[in-house]
Amino acid sequence: MLLLAADPRFVGHDTGPGHPERPARLEAVVAGLLASGLGTDVVALEPRSATRAELERVHPAAHLDRLERGCAASIHFDADTPSSPGSWAAATAAAGAGLAAVEALTTPEATGAHAEGAFLAVRPPGHHARATQAMGFCLLNNVAIVASELRARGDRVAIVDIDAHHGNGTQEIFYADPDVLYVSCHEWPLYPGTGRHDQIGEGKGVGATCNIPLPAGTTGDVYERAMETVVEPLLDDFAPDWVLISLGVDAHRDDPLTGLALSAGDYAGLTQRIMGAAPKGRTVTFLEGGYSLSAVRDTIALTLPVLAGHGRSTNSDEAPTAGGPGERVVDLVAEFWREQRR
Repeated sequence: MLLLAADPRFVGHDTGPGHPERPARLEAVVAGLLASGLGTDVVALEPRSATRAELERVHPAAHLDRLERGCAASIHFDADTPSSPGSWAAATAAAGAGLAAVEALTTPEATGAHAEGAFLAVRPPGHHARATQAMGFCLLNNVAIVASELRARGDRVAIVDIDAHHGNGTQEIFYADPDVLYVSCHEWPLYPGTGRHDQIGEGKGVGATCNIPLPAGTTGDVYERAMETVVEPLLDDFAPDWVLISLGVDAHRDDPLTGLALSAGDYAGLTQRIMGAAPKGRTVTFLEGGYSLSAVRDTIALTLPVLAGHGRSTNSDEAPTAGGPGERVVDLVAEFWREQRR
């Protein structure tokens, strides 16, 4: 069983004509859900707006005030990040969706749903949002707000980011925190230009950030190698209480903004591996990027059954991929991390 969060407020974030981060992405998620065949194994989770106190665990009050005023005035926070009068309600609901998921998974008797985890079909996305800067289509850092709430409860949290773009905001927010592990597999070079393999944290947080920068054309077999040799050993050592997944579908081979070469089948396999590091019922997955509507639909159709605990299905058109570059990069990163452990 899987909890799924969706809300009409997410459509109210109007990015304007021609913008790739558009409401139609959520229609593609719904199409993928219908194609998944999960039926009653998906339980609707009603998002709630994050409270001001919950937002302020990550974003300072003055910055939140600026964001709210900016959305009311429909300003562009940068060249890529527009807003509209509905954007603030959408952003606070997107941040609150993860908090509602944690509450439902922690107290399943309240909902009657003993779920394997939750999938949050939210927008705007969040992993580029820095503590004091909206950027890269992102207003609030949804995954960081949930991780900060869990961290305040004393839990250890692992965030695994498989968006094609590096989650610079998430990394920065937890860069010195030893109890939040941030792992990112992303295309390099690519916006926002962060995510080098030697960015591993600072202070007490050294060793709690891991970046795997991959070349354009990287296929699923290389991602699997990265999981086996780098990501899974780190997760095993860290032993998280919760695993949060930043699921960007823009590493799909059909995405118009990036150059990676994954299929929907690859995403299903990666998700299954990442879920394996979490205690049962302690995985929350956030929709981040992904701008090909067909890729979003197909990826959701194959990934939701995995998140619901059904295992992987097969689809000949979206089978796992192989043969791309990046193996040497993964091997170098794996050796780098073996050295860190010595």
